[in-house]
Amino acid sequence: MKRFFVTGIGTDVGKTIASAILVEALHADYWKPIQAGDLDNTDAMKVRSLISNSKSVIHSESFRLSQAMSPNAAAEIDKIKMNLKDIILPETSNTLIIEGAGGVMVPINDECLIIDLIEKMKAEVILVANNYLGSINHTLLSVNALRSRNIPVAGIVFNGKSAKSSEEYILKHTGLKCLLNIEEEKTIDKNIILKYKELVQI
Repeated sequence: MKRFFVTGIGTDVGKTIASAILVEALHADYWKPIQAGDLDNTDAMKVRSLISNSKSVIHSESFRLSQAMSPNAAAEIDKIKMNLKDIILPETSNTLIIEGAGGVMVPINDECLIIDLIEKMKAEVILVANNYLGSINHTLLSVNALRSRNIPVAGIVFNGKSAKSSEEYILKHTGLKCLLNIEEEKTIDKNIILKYKELVQI
């Protein structure tokens, strides 16, 4: 089973849309181990509504937290104790897209960060970035953190308004490849996901 862990350089950079495109392109399964907030419209629900193929399976979350906060803070409010040992890979022989919460250094509890979960999953990372003031710094820091743990990075997905000079700088200084450029779209639906699945370079 091939595993890709989709993480971001921060919050709200487009991980779920990127995940849906990857699921569709690879006919992969999808799993979000920790859902924090928006329980009536979870990321798993969004991905399910956006994909068209019949092979992909959407696996249930290990933890569903009521508040849209960092997992450690949301779990404290919900009086839930989260441990890495309780986050268990779903059984599948298919390629698996795992979507993280926030960025690589987001805390899960007092001892563990998302990067620890990535390491446990033995997954190759797909890093989602969008262009804003500070995004070069956040991207390079994320890549350096992953490489400090010898975690393989498959490449970068750039989401949103393009900034060619920033993207070129990031690719040059990380040596990573661009797996996909997602443009700003007025609406995201199944047709948009199908359009971008043809452009994935993985």
